[in-house]
Amino acid sequence: MLLAKLPYLDQWIAGRRANAAFYDELLADLEPVMTPVVAEGNFHTYNQYTIRAERRDELRAFLEGNGIGHGVYYPVPLHLQHCFQALGYAPGDFPVAEALCEEVLSLPIYPELGEERVRIVAAVVRDFCRVGETRPPLPCT
Repeated sequence: MLLAKLPYLDQWIAGRRANAAFYDELLADLEPVMTPVVAEGNFHTYNQYTIRAERRDELRAFLEGNGIGHGVYYPVPLHLQHCFQALGYAPGDFPVAEALCEEVLSLPIYPELGEERVRIVAAVVRDFCRVGETRPPLPCT
């Protein structure tokens, strides 16, 4: 099965990278949301497009309420996972990792997503960021 899919890998990665670049463009100026950073000289395949949001759980609910899929793939830092319990780490030992696990959220990024759907997802994220401002949120569609 993998051999049948291998010829499409470059095309799928290119689709994910194009979607990620469009997300980057559409979400660039949002202060409460941080998009992924790729260091110069590196290449990202974007199996996930994971953002950081201080109010992650509220954003999750907002996305869900607007019919937008999402995922939290890293809810528990490694040092607190059961399989590493024997190492003896406790909450507070790696505060940055623990904080990040409370902020990360992955947006849809599959190769066939396309610009129209990326635009819709980004508009919903932007609407969420406007909640509480003096101007009303924009429509989600």
